[in-house]
Amino acid sequence: MNGSPVSAAASDTGRRGPALVVLCLVQFMLVLDDNVVSVALPSIRDDLGFTAAGLAWVVNAYFLAFGGLLLLFGRMADLWGRRRVFLTGVALFGAASLLCGLAREPWQLVGGRFVQGAGAAMASPASLALITLLFPGDKERARAFGVWGAVAALGGTSGLVISGALTGLASWRWIFLINLPVALVALALLPRLVPESRTSRPVRLDIPGAVLGTGALVSLVYGLLQTESGWGRAAAGPLVLAVVLAFAFITVEARTAEPLVPLSFLSFRVRAVANGATLLFSAAFYAMAFLLMVHLQTVLGYRPLAAGVAYLPYGAGILAGMWLSSRAVAGLGMRWTLIMSFLISAAGLVLLSGVAPSDGYASGVLPGMLVTSLGCGLSLPALTVAALTGTTEENAGLGSAFLSSVQQVGGAVGVAVLVALATRRGKALAAADGPRRAAAEGFSHALSIAAALLALGAVLIAALLGKDRHPGHALAGKLTVDAGNPPALPTAPDDAAEDVTS
Repeated sequence: MNGSPVSAAASDTGRRGPALVVLCLVQFMLVLDDNVVSVALPSIRDDLGFTAAGLAWVVNAYFLAFGGLLLLFGRMADLWGRRRVFLTGVALFGAASLLCGLAREPWQLVGGRFVQGAGAAMASPASLALITLLFPGDKERARAFGVWGAVAALGGTSGLVISGALTGLASWRWIFLINLPVALVALALLPRLVPESRTSRPVRLDIPGAVLGTGALVSLVYGLLQTESGWGRAAAGPLVLAVVLAFAFITVEARTAEPLVPLSFLSFRVRAVANGATLLFSAAFYAMAFLLMVHLQTVLGYRPLAAGVAYLPYGAGILAGMWLSSRAVAGLGMRWTLIMSFLISAAGLVLLSGVAPSDGYASGVLPGMLVTSLGCGLSLPALTVAALTGTTEENAGLGSAFLSSVQQVGGAVGVAVLVALATRRGKALAAADGPRRAAAEGFSHALSIAAALLALGAVLIAALLGKDRHPGHALAGKLTVDAGNPPALPTAPDDAAEDVTS
């Protein structure tokens, strides 16, 4: 890494605060778009004529592009300049938001969402790298990451409320158009606040790996969504293609000099188990958010604004769980904290799966929502520490980007599979029970499977992470979490990893 840009950024302390504000504002926007469409999905479906499987692509197109391209654009930022890639990503995200807001056909909205995800994959890792350079000291960097993570977490929890308000009071189109002022402010101000920086070491972009990996993910999700109508040729073809592309991706990664994901990175047991658990966790929770929001409006009859407000306790529960997480790690150890949090989340999903069309909010929806959100908040910090355990300055960025990719990909696969299962179950029962009761049964079936995924995650953690020897590890006090894109904070070397989880 060049020394001059670092020192220039670090020494100009008067601009660091405003620069952090701009970077946090953009991160808020990016995380917001992870789930801002959830409340608007029924309105989008009715306005543009989406099918149930097609509607899932409004969510999944963003996840796939974000998760599939994150590692490639992280490398690109190091090579071409972090500020340049950040600004390019913000401009791309803003243009795609305009396209989404003006969409008249389903394919236009899905295409815009994919480009939004690509822009987010460019801006997010570059933003984190710029903060790292702007705040070189450990204490000031920790404070900056704390602000960055808190603002991003606020974007994740407030997206549903903002979406409900805009959809209910104006139009679903404004959930995308509201991004334009934020993008324009960032494009105007950041070049004046942050100098350019890039690595001095030659870096090769693994474009074949990115194309094969993203293609495998798109084929996998498309095939899984086609299972809504059964496991016929429409589903089999894309799934076989996904397997072929995944095999080609692994082959390319094993042979290229600078792969997107060195296969040796996941040979470290703690990281491999943590990322595997994160995949199950993300699949369950992203699908739950999608299904519950559609259920609130379609089955329970909530207006968009009421559905968004109904999610406020969910955000409060996540924040409470995150506050308790470091204390749980200090008292119980990483392994038991993760086991407990996964089981609490699974219990919450079981409660939500029992919500009937005649149930009220306080007696039906709220208990399961609170239990689920508490388990989610407990899980997020512990999963982040475990996934970054053993990373060094050389690969901490890779660890953070890989974890973010796993979260996005897990969410896409979870939405694809569980929405398809819910739709199939609903169609099978519609003739006998009526559409409303059938939709409720499909919702219950899908959430029961999501709960089983979390229970499986708890079993894998219990079996593969081993026993804690030192439950009160120092890492418990160092964590700052962004649920969508966890920052790469200083972590323990490999010889300390056993103190955390095994």
